[in-house]
Amino acid sequence: MHRFEELIIWQKAMNITEEVYLLSAEFPKEEKFGLKSQIRRSAVSIASNIAEGAGRNTNGEFRNFLSMASGSSDELYTQLLLAYRLKLVQQERVKNILTNVKEVQKMNYALIKSLKQQ
Repeated sequence: MHRFEELIIWQKAMNITEEVYLLSAEFPKEEKFGLKSQIRRSAVSIASNIAEGAGRNTNGEFRNFLSMASGSSDELYTQLLLAYRLKLVQQERVKNILTNVKEVQKMNYALIKSLKQQ
C-alpha cells in the first residue's frame, strides 16, 4: 500500500485537474453538459485512479488502476485537442496542459513497469 499524497505522479495529476477546471470555466455555456463536463471528468479520473490504486493491497491491483489512469489521460489529451480544434481554447492556453498530461503518461508507464518488477 502506498501513500498516494506522497506520489509525485498523483500531485502532478492534481495540478492538471486544477488547470483543466480553470481552463474549462472559460468554455461557452452550451458546453456545460458537453465537452466541459467530459474534460473535467477525465481529468479527475486520472488522479482518482492513481489514489484508489495506491490504496489497494497488491501491486497487481495498483497496476490495474494505473492502467485506467492511463486511459483517462489519453481521453483527456484527445478532449483538449478537440477543444482547441473547435476553437473553445487558444493554443497557448492548452499547450502547457497537454505537455503536463504527456509527462504524467510517461511517469505512469514507468510506475507500472517498476511495479511489475517488484
